[in-house]
Amino acid sequence: MKVLLLKDPKDKDSGPDPYIKELGSYSLEATLIPVLSFEFISLDSLFEKLSHPECYGGLVFTSPRALEAIKICLKEKSKKEAWSKSLKQMWNIKPTYVVGKATASLVEEIGLIPQGEKSGNAEKLAEYICSREKPSSSALLFPCGALKREVLPTVLREKGIPLESLTVYQTTQHPDLQESLSSYFSQQGIPASVVFFSPSGVKFCLQHIQKLSGDLINQVKFAAIGPTTAQALEGAGIPVSCTAGSPTAQDLAAAIHRALHPHNC
Repeated sequence: MKVLLLKDPKDKDSGPDPYIKELGSYSLEATLIPVLSFEFISLDSLFEKLSHPECYGGLVFTSPRALEAIKICLKEKSKKEAWSKSLKQMWNIKPTYVVGKATASLVEEIGLIPQGEKSGNAEKLAEYICSREKPSSSALLFPCGALKREVLPTVLREKGIPLESLTVYQTTQHPDLQESLSSYFSQQGIPASVVFFSPSGVKFCLQHIQKLSGDLINQVKFAAIGPTTAQALEGAGIPVSCTAGSPTAQDLAAAIHRALHPHNC
């Protein structure tokens, strides 16, 4: 049975993509199609803020892309040296809050220690932060995307915990998306399941998939990586067959397996 994953492939240097590997363990044949392109912005401003850890109470990351923005900054020799010599240690005295394993592992790559990775979504991370931070402490620095949801900032604001957001990337549709989808459906046919990894993915892909599936769309099991993406699908009138218990390859593969084989469970 075929599964279409609407996400970027994992970096080739770090081995096989975990989603393809986990789905393969259930004898499911998965294919990745990149949906989004990212443009990084305000990088000088980002590093300027990172250069003054004394002004902040900690860091918040809800997306791997925000870490990619920092890694781009650190490619510059002088900035890398400043980070290694003192900035990294100064930030490590403070908490670095994250959602999910992918973001946590990128935080570790730049030498910081992540907290809250098991929270799974922005709502739960906000609760986790509120249980650890005092109102009117120094602001937490929040590098984020232009399409960030307001859940986390709203919860922290209501609790009096200051947060300073900085937009460091913009999300657009991948230039090859339509062509890749058309090619997949013409060569592989209609997949047993289609997995969405973000509300942006729903926005950019859903109409194309509906058109390519035609009358057979009711046979497709639609899956979501988390509750926010599931809400975006339901908002578009698509029944969600399963949502991963947590945003990991293992949980997603298990959920899809259960959705495709309900009689075996």
